[in-house]
Amino acid sequence: MFRFKQELRIPGPTPVPPQVLAKASSPMVNHRGSVFKEKLPQLARRLQPIFGTTEQIYMVTGSGTAGMEMAVANLVSPGTPVLCLVGGFFGQRWAEICRVFGAEVHELTYPWDTAVNPDQVGDYLRKHPEIEVVFATHNESSTTVLNDIEAVAQARGDHQALLVVDAVSSLGGVPFAMDKWGVDVVVTASQKCLKAPPGLAFVSFSSRAKEKAAANKSRSYYFDLAIYDRYWARHEPPFTPSISLLFAVEEALNILEAEGLESAYARHRLMRDMVRAGVRALGLVPLVADEHASPTVTGVKLDGADEWRTAIRARYGVEFAGGQGPFAGKIFRIGHMGYATPLDMLTSLAVLEMSFAKPGAATTAAELVWSQTK
Repeated sequence: MFRFKQELRIPGPTPVPPQVLAKASSPMVNHRGSVFKEKLPQLARRLQPIFGTTEQIYMVTGSGTAGMEMAVANLVSPGTPVLCLVGGFFGQRWAEICRVFGAEVHELTYPWDTAVNPDQVGDYLRKHPEIEVVFATHNESSTTVLNDIEAVAQARGDHQALLVVDAVSSLGGVPFAMDKWGVDVVVTASQKCLKAPPGLAFVSFSSRAKEKAAANKSRSYYFDLAIYDRYWARHEPPFTPSISLLFAVEEALNILEAEGLESAYARHRLMRDMVRAGVRALGLVPLVADEHASPTVTGVKLDGADEWRTAIRARYGVEFAGGQGPFAGKIFRIGHMGYATPLDMLTSLAVLEMSFAKPGAATTAAELVWSQTK
């Protein structure tokens, strides 16, 4: 098979536009010099509409998990009572990070193929007024579920708890309104909907979250918000950043801004709807009901999914993702985020058609969805 064109259809890292990769090879600059001091605040301002906030955006060299740990490190001390909403691999990760920092962890678990019920969150908080922070996942890419964060935020009522959200696999592909919804901390990363290589996390804290961080009894050095703020006063990062990735994200934002956020959101919804129509036309069943379906990744039930994925990769050169947790070996996942188009979805569905000897079934169904989209 021809192997020089990669077909990467996983929920991150996602394919990266050539012009973004080219920018990543730009010459180095002094991260404490005038060029970088101009670029850093510009990048932060350009990210604010994607977060839906007027708050500061902090850049952290590290994966999305580094951004998650920054949130925990600044808000959690030994004994801090927290509530983690666990309905997937990344909800579990919140709980694991919180335990490392000594939190008193409460878990509200829900089935891995459904969204969290905001009413249950509200009920739990009323029974536990001591909870100080709620940790949630916007787009649970391990289960392909999109949670209603706005409803979760509202469910707190007048409870004291801060709301911290992992939006690593959603920001840039799904609308988010940090300030309007009353979310206190939002975490995302460079390698998903932002269409850049992995290695940068971005985190924003509300004023209420910053107050709690300032009073936090424990400290992390690398993730200490006070250190970031001190350096930010002179538009510098506290530690040597990934300069190449900042250049890449700048170019990726050029592409996203040229498309427009609303158009990007519509594109992700269209790709989701095309994929779901296509797999159903093949007699396959999506893991998640329509009302909870992620716009950035789709899970499909299939016995022996891992063996099937291996065969697909060997024969066609297309990389689909496997299942995690209780779905390991039982589903495959099709990523449709970031640098992906409806035409790419037709390519992925054509591979499914050939695999299941049903030529034209999936692509015809997907094309019908696309043709009816205004």
